[in-house]
Amino acid sequence: MGLNSGGMLSESYVLLTYNRRMSILKVARMGNPVLREKARPVEPSELCTPATQKLIDDMIQTVVEYQGIGLAGPQVHECRRIFVAGVENGDDPMPLMVVVNPKLVLLGGTPIEDWEGCLSIPDLRGRVPRAPEVELRALDRHGEILRLKTHGYAARVIQHEIDHLDGVLFVDRMRSFDSLTHLDEFSRFWTADEG
Repeated sequence: MGLNSGGMLSESYVLLTYNRRMSILKVARMGNPVLREKARPVEPSELCTPATQKLIDDMIQTVVEYQGIGLAGPQVHECRRIFVAGVENGDDPMPLMVVVNPKLVLLGGTPIEDWEGCLSIPDLRGRVPRAPEVELRALDRHGEILRLKTHGYAARVIQHEIDHLDGVLFVDRMRSFDSLTHLDEFSRFWTADEG
């Protein structure tokens, strides 16, 4: 499936990918202008090139290395509409997928506020409202049509990654900064309230 028991992408998936020589990419952090740029669509002829396939493999390797759930092109200084994501835990698991040129339809009525973090904003968490259900239309890494209707945590992850492609960070979506917290304080003060 590509994910370990903690819901993170696993090393075993990386062995199945195209390129054996993968790299850990530098992740842009909040404040870097690349995170505020709108990513350009990937041309079909560009998608199957060795350079783009290596980028995809490197993005997978990078999200595994940093124990993330998703990673978008702009986060690794590539302003192309590509992201990788996978969710094992939650109410709607989603296997690892490569998503290219996504189009999203928000479904499910009233947004639900829940916790998010981001590799580009390390050690911070905050509550973000998101649509509870989404329909995704995109291409996969091979240029095949990808259609997915999902809800819960998987829907949240997809919305978060598409926001990156549009130059939006999770802090931009927060209704209030009252819940913005460092990871240590999140563990001490907020997770106890959740149980």
